Amino acid sequence: MSDLLVRLRARGWRLTSQRRVVAEVLDGDHVHLTADEVHARAVERLPEISRATVYNTLGELVTLGEVLEVATDGRAKRYDPNAHHAHQHLVCSGCGAIRDVHPQGDPLAALPAAERYGFVISGADITYRGLCPDCSG
Repeated sequence: MSDLLVRLRARGWRLTSQRRVVAEVLDGDHVHLTADEVHARAVERLPEISRATVYNTLGELVTLGEVLEVATDGRAKRYDPNAHHAHQHLVCSGCGAIRDVHPQGDPLAALPAAERYGFVISGADITYRGLCPDCSG
């Protein structure tokens, strides 16, 4: 059983067959699928699942804080089940591939007090951009 499924069961979230399939599709490392990709993979497992059900389930998972919605450079939103482990993203500016990265240190420490303008900072989302090996070669 995936980490996401374990978390959803612990919350008491009703796992219908459709919700279970969506959660199973999102399982794995470096998973950053679009809603259409989730739907295509879900249909392979459960042919009768509708696009609306996939979109609604993804929306519920984001609202619950169990899945992150990642938007980069005007491309389609992607869904990241790695919501409970601090990480940043490395994005290929060529093909849009996304990888989770775990830089050392506190990203908030890089923002000097003078640049905080009185804000009480609660988090930082950092995206590293470049070309993946397939696009740079």
